Amino acid sequence: MPKVGLTREKVIEQAATAADEAGLDSLTLAAVAQRCGVSLPGLYKHVNGLDAVKRDIAVLAVRELTGVLAVAAVGVTGREALTEFARAYRGYAKAHPGRYASTLRAPAPGDTEHADAGANAVGVIAAALKGYRLEGTALIHAVRLLRSGFHGIVSLEMAGGFGLPESLDDTYEHLVDALDAAFTALPPR
Repeated sequence: MPKVGLTREKVIEQAATAADEAGLDSLTLAAVAQRCGVSLPGLYKHVNGLDAVKRDIAVLAVRELTGVLAVAAVGVTGREALTEFARAYRGYAKAHPGRYASTLRAPAPGDTEHADAGANAVGVIAAALKGYRLEGTALIHAVRLLRSGFHGIVSLEMAGGFGLPESLDDTYEHLVDALDAAFTALPPR
């Protein structure tokens, strides 16, 4: 019999917290079961295995990150939106490293829930980039550039990959300047 009050959503929240603490690659169903106060066989009443749990963490994390970015971009566009996105993105990744790691993979073919969460994220980013008048493929390239740039610095920072004494905050500002210049130069289509 399933533990009273335990739901799939609560299991995924516990799993996401465990992933933040131990790392997504170190996440185990045994650790999730322990956090939820159930046996490993009891956990299977709520989830369909580790891959399914990681997929659910990804959907949760994409939605959370989208919410964080949406709040950051309220009332701003263009260069100012890039600055606010940079702060929000970096803050989320550092506060939730396991969840953040789960956001990196694209949804599996046919996974409409995960794809919809990703589409919502792209929509928030596209709205914030509206001031650059990018459409179609130029907008897709801009979203990819933004994500790649932010992820590059965040992932290197979290891995301890920056040993030089210069301010990483300043590096992030330079990245925002570079993205702003690139988006301004992209031809609208």
